[in-house]
Amino acid sequence: MRISASLRILCIAMAAAAAGCGEATPDDPGKAVLESRCARCHGIGETDASAHAEAPPFRDVVKRYPPESLAEALAEGITTGHPDMPEFVLAPAEIGAVIDYLTTLTPNRS
Repeated sequence: MRISASLRILCIAMAAAAAGCGEATPDDPGKAVLESRCARCHGIGETDASAHAEAPPFRDVVKRYPPESLAEALAEGITTGHPDMPEFVLAPAEIGAVIDYLTTLTPNRS
C-alpha cells in the first residue's frame, strides 16, 4: 500500500514522541499512547482543539482516513520533512490500541 505524504504527516502526528505530555489513561491504552506522544500538538478527544495550527484533531483525521487503514503506516514507521514531527514506529500492541481508540472518534460508528 502506498502512503501519501499527507497521510504520512497525519500518521506521524498520531505517535509523535513527546514523552510526559498528558496523563496515562489505564482503561484506554490507545488514548494513553496519544496523550503521551501527540497531545502537545493534536486534539486527541471528541472536542479539544489542537495546540499546533497545522495539526488536525484526530476526530478530523478519522473523517478522512478510516482508522483501520492507518495500521500499516504505523507499523512500518512514518517519516516526514515537517520539522515538528519526528520519525516513529509503534509496537503492535500500541498500534491496535491506537486504532481501537481512533475508532471511538469515528462519526456514525455503531
